[in-house]
Amino acid sequence: MTAIEQFHTAPGTLDLGWGHPHPDALPVTEWTAAVSVALERWGPAALAYGSTAGPAPLIEWIGGPADEVFVTAGASHALELIASVFGRGGPVLVDTPTYHYALRTLADHGLELIEAPADDPDRLASVIRERRPALFYVVPTFSNPTGASLPGPHRVALIETARRGGLTIIEDDTYRELHYGVTPSPSLYSLDASDVVIRINSLAKTVAPGLRLGWITASPDRIRLLTQRGYIDSGGGVNHTTAMAMAAFGDYAAHLDRLRLRYAAQRDALVSALHHHLPAATFDVPDGGWFLWIRLPGADDLAAPAAAHGVGFLPGNTFFLDRAPGRPIRLAFSRYSPDDLTEAARRLASAYRAL
Repeated sequence: MTAIEQFHTAPGTLDLGWGHPHPDALPVTEWTAAVSVALERWGPAALAYGSTAGPAPLIEWIGGPADEVFVTAGASHALELIASVFGRGGPVLVDTPTYHYALRTLADHGLELIEAPADDPDRLASVIRERRPALFYVVPTFSNPTGASLPGPHRVALIETARRGGLTIIEDDTYRELHYGVTPSPSLYSLDASDVVIRINSLAKTVAPGLRLGWITASPDRIRLLTQRGYIDSGGGVNHTTAMAMAAFGDYAAHLDRLRLRYAAQRDALVSALHHHLPAATFDVPDGGWFLWIRLPGADDLAAPAAAHGVGFLPGNTFFLDRAPGRPIRLAFSRYSPDDLTEAARRLASAYRAL
């Protein structure tokens, strides 16, 4: 039988390898109301071919200059578009470690990928001089996989390095609104005065991934290049009806507050349980996002014992180009309740002792 969800795991397994939302965090009732309101408010226009850059009601909801926004079918679609239009055949720089599906998406275009740490402007400048890359992909706020954020001074240095080297930065900012007590640094896009940054955002983490809805913010010239794509123009934009429904979504600020409380509690439960059950693990507690980046001696051999104990994770080498061993592991605290996360940590500790 064809599956409905992407998520799958062995029965009884608590698989912390999946960066998916908790099912109870998905706003089924609120979304039902939003669809109804959109159809009542805009009638047939909500079901018609849409404006190429996205419908005005959602672009107004997003905020900022209207000519700097392009509505997409999520963050992955945004990256696919950017690679197609602005990749210029590569090479492309990527932060290290970085989101593993971004590596796949960029590689799909035949682009040569080169690792360059975002927090080392001297190394970055050297790579730019030697290889003349077109793009640099980075998740500077609550990174996937590490949960870390690029400090403010490093953001300014990164933008200046890119400006001098003629490099375009792709800022994946999909976790920004999931902060837990500490307001994140301004986005690279908001700090950029020289049009070197293209920013990606998404509603997959804050509303629901099934919406397949996100957006790109960039200079008006770059937005025009996106709207001129044949399939964009012929399709009347991207995901028009869902975009109209999102523009009619209820109290988004209150919804975010509930999400932050939920995910902060889940993060804290996993952190506490790991400290208690697995003291050999070392990690930084992130101020936002969905992930813990766990340093654990011998973790390269942990996958099979973990599976036998009913717990899963993603090996850290997944997030590097060279896939070398000896990397941390990524645990996602987003999908499971505090009690389940506590049990997952206990199982992981049992698996580790079994080594």
